[in-house]
This record gives sequence, C-alpha cells and structure tokens, in this order.
Amino acid sequence: MTKQVMTITLCDARQGDPVLSPIQLSFLVDELPTVGLALIKAGVATGPNDPLLARKGCFGVFGKRKDWDSPIYSGDRLELYSPLLIDPKAVRRKKANQKQDAKFQAAAAKRKARRL
Repeated sequence: MTKQVMTITLCDARQGDPVLSPIQLSFLVDELPTVGLALIKAGVATGPNDPLLARKGCFGVFGKRKDWDSPIYSGDRLELYSPLLIDPKAVRRKKANQKQDAKFQAAAAKRKARRL
C-alpha cells in the first residue's frame, strides 16, 4: 500500500493567543483523511470520546464547525476553540427582555401623563 502525505495547519486558540503549527498527515491513498485523524496525529485527542472534545463545537476548519468524521484536505486550517464563557442565547434573551421592559415602562409613563 502506498502512503500519501499532506500538510495542514493546526490553530490552537484554547488558551490565550492562537498558536499556529503545521502538521504532516500520512494516510493510505485509498483512505480519506478526516478531522479526527488529524486531531489524533496532532496529539490533541485519543479518539472521538476523548473528554477534551466532549463539548460540541470545540473544533472546526476555517471557522466552520466540523464533526469528527468530516474530511480534511491539504492546506486546511484545523482550529481548536476554547469553551464559551457566556451563552450567547442567554445574552440575547436578556437584552430582548430589557428592551421589552423599557417599552412597557415608556407606555405606562405615557398613560400616566395623559391622566394628569
């Protein structure tokens, strides 16, 4: 069996500033290289059930979240993301509720002003 080698860039942004490092992946010609294979070769993960990768969306390619079995191609940038500190949905919900409360308060003040 002949082996093929390709180079990808690993961008580790889990702690502080992103660190870029090139990785050489070797695989059989008839086999499709995957994100999971790249993570194993980079020494980041031991398998798809690794506790470091248990949370959803912790890695991607060029800013797009990818699954463990997604194909990876020569020249791709595999990115490792840090966990979110604040849930974006909760922030949006809180902001929308604040705006709604402000509308209700303004309407109540208007009704009160008309009564006087």
